[in-house]
Amino acid sequence: MGNSLTLSGVHAGYGAVHVLHDVSMTVPSGETAVLLGTNGNGKTTLIRCILGMIRPTAGTLTAEIDGQTHNLIGMTTEEIVNLGIGIVPEGRRLFPRLSVEENLLLGAFRPKARQELKRNLDFCYECFPRLAERKSQLAGSMSGGEQQMVALGRALMTAPKILLVDEPSVGLAPILVSRTIDKIKELKDSYQLTVLMAEQNFNQAIRIADRGYVIVHGKIAYSGESAADLNNNDLIKKFYLGL
Repeated sequence: MGNSLTLSGVHAGYGAVHVLHDVSMTVPSGETAVLLGTNGNGKTTLIRCILGMIRPTAGTLTAEIDGQTHNLIGMTTEEIVNLGIGIVPEGRRLFPRLSVEENLLLGAFRPKARQELKRNLDFCYECFPRLAERKSQLAGSMSGGEQQMVALGRALMTAPKILLVDEPSVGLAPILVSRTIDKIKELKDSYQLTVLMAEQNFNQAIRIADRGYVIVHGKIAYSGESAADLNNNDLIKKFYLGL
């Protein structure tokens, strides 16, 4: 039974401002797809469409969860998360005055996650030993890298089938970016997740990509079905590598 995402001809924006134009992409079950693009090109808007925070004005958006197909358009964000689609938002969005463990437990709000709360919490602490050591520490007093661990752990507490990760490198030192990207791959493999990661750091994102899409001015300018395809693309060389 698969867990995948499919977007076809999606248009969306904010009121009269059109951001996404005829976006089509697929995230196959068990793969990591990276959505590459610099700031302001529509990556976060696309993530918000998948989560039901923005309703597309045209196109289709479907998710296959455990082999069952669901039309996401018209569903609420709560309903979409309850299907098994988790999010690590840009900027982490933690509750700074709550402890690490309290932030993690807030991720276990959907019925399926509540049933597996202890198992998922133990798994988070196994994946992130630093969080186990500091579970009583206020999240706002932790470093950027540690806060990103909390954000990843909180997403895992939702017991997701599909994980959306929005700009995990934002605000992190280069060495922490590398560790965070590696951890996303480790979690994907351990949890058997399907991952869509929006990112502008090409060199880091491509290390874990099974496929990738380049979004420019709200349009998919290029799609590649392997890291090698992305590495050899002239558009990427121009926009990301300056070649």
